[in-house]
Amino acid sequence: MNNPVNDKNFDMVSTLYHASQGVQLSQQFSQDAKEKSDQETQAFFDRVTQHYEDIADEARKLLKQTL
Repeated sequence: MNNPVNDKNFDMVSTLYHASQGVQLSQQFSQDAKEKSDQETQAFFDRVTQHYEDIADEARKLLKQTL
């Protein structure tokens, strides 16, 4: 996919946005698994959530340094 804007800050904001969406979705998926008493799947989505949170946190820090 071609990025119409070749800009580091845009890329960081976009990554932050998508990581934040990933957090929300994976939290919902974890809750869905919990409601079905599927602990293995719930644990997987909890790990996914943590990874997305880590990515979002790093993007936030880098943006603060840049902007």
